[in-house]
Amino acid sequence: MKLDQTCAVITGGASGLGEATASHFAANGAKVALFDLNEERGEAIAAELGGTFHKVDVTDEDSAAAGITAAKAAMGKITAAVNCAGIAPAATTIGKNGPHPLHTFQKTIDINLVGSFNVARLAAEVIAENEAEADGARGVIINTASIAAMDGQRGQAAYAASKGGIVGLSLPMARDLARSGIRVMAIAPGIFLTPMLQGLPQEVQDQLAADVTCPKRLGDPSEYARLAGFIVENGYLNGEVIRIDGALRMQ
Repeated sequence: MKLDQTCAVITGGASGLGEATASHFAANGAKVALFDLNEERGEAIAAELGGTFHKVDVTDEDSAAAGITAAKAAMGKITAAVNCAGIAPAATTIGKNGPHPLHTFQKTIDINLVGSFNVARLAAEVIAENEAEADGARGVIINTASIAAMDGQRGQAAYAASKGGIVGLSLPMARDLARSGIRVMAIAPGIFLTPMLQGLPQEVQDQLAADVTCPKRLGDPSEYARLAGFIVENGYLNGEVIRIDGALRMQ
């Protein structure tokens, strides 16, 4: 499947990795439908890219279903879904104010893991309706994990658990969807210069960059986007998690 023949739903499309992916896909001829809660920015980006924006809460079944229906209507079909929507709160299991807030843990799992599965399952139903290519392929789902799934740090219990779920999801979902010709992949980014990190002091950003093996810098969202595009076009990638982290192995 070539990018210029791709019709992609991208969650978290109004910022960070999702925005970069939408930009890269659109620049290479793909049709894109952005899902996000930030309506103002989402509309602006979609207009710039010639795509569509759909206000979607990925944790809500009806909202996600409506988004998928609208995206298919706008693009004619869906051949790819890239799940980039997520949050990364920091809280230790026991902190100064007591135990880790349970609602924070639940919200992180709900957005990062349940939200990704929600969109993936609904997109898969639509992708399965596509006419198969010569090798039986009909489309691809790309979920976003994190190196925190393997190297989770202090204060990342909720985030690491949610991303560990994405890692564990990849192979069984790929096996489930094989008969429909749908591939499932996950990308595990290291430390990327997203809006979340751009808000940190420069000295903190520099220290994080210094910990990366090579090159000693933070990842650029465009590098994630190019990897997502490569996965779309390489039909033999399936059921795997790819780290993109400059060989960073967090202590």
